Amino acid sequence: MLDKNAMIAVFDSGVGGLTVLKELLEIMPNENFLYFGDTARIPYGSRTSEEIRSFTAQIFRFLTTQKVKLAVIACNTITFTLLPQDKEGYPYPIIGMNTGMKVALAGSINRRVGVIATEATVRSAKHVESGKEIDPQAEVYLQACPKFVPLIEQGIFSGPEMEEAAHEYLASLQKADVDATILACTHYPMIKDLVGGIMGEKVTIVNPAYETALDAQRLLAGRDMLNSAKEPGKLRIAFSSVTDENKKLAQHFLQRPLPEIETVDASAY
Repeated sequence: MLDKNAMIAVFDSGVGGLTVLKELLEIMPNENFLYFGDTARIPYGSRTSEEIRSFTAQIFRFLTTQKVKLAVIACNTITFTLLPQDKEGYPYPIIGMNTGMKVALAGSINRRVGVIATEATVRSAKHVESGKEIDPQAEVYLQACPKFVPLIEQGIFSGPEMEEAAHEYLASLQKADVDATILACTHYPMIKDLVGGIMGEKVTIVNPAYETALDAQRLLAGRDMLNSAKEPGKLRIAFSSVTDENKKLAQHFLQRPLPEIETVDASAY
């Protein structure tokens, strides 16, 4: 039986998943969290499905050793690459990223939704499926943005290089006349203002991190697994490669004092 006071694991290919952790910490401040970023092997978005599934299985095995009560996949690429059986056989429940499609369509007038994501997430076409399930009349336009994650992981959120890439990727969505755009990568909230500025004030920018955090809270509440402690929970952060750069990025993403970042080689599991 799982311990309701055990840690909630949150993981991503890099530091982007900290945008999801930030929402989780605000919604469930009394919970204990373990964040893992596979920074040694980022980016996942340009890797094959087989690689992504293999890396994720290693991370799941690591989390099993930590006796967590829930694993939150804070990565769209991983979420939409895994097969249902990839999440079976572990002693804790696993949830992935919310597509954000329900929120996007709720705020859309013309039923045209843009999705910016990694190449792997675009290949999965899961956002198209989600849109059609919610509204058969919805039109979903996918745009891969392979330059974004490497730039963000270097701490580049603005400037000529990022702006040039953003204009290049968003042109197709502007041409499609979308009135909602989903940030379907957990790194992208760091450039939300840039994306919003280019798309214009009539386009709603949707960050699924908040909806994902709510999904996690609902799951735990439904299983009577919310932490019973009254005081703020504890936070652990581990990367597969710890550098001064990703420490600074983590601080920038999370906007709170950080614990000492641990090094965990996920490939050992």
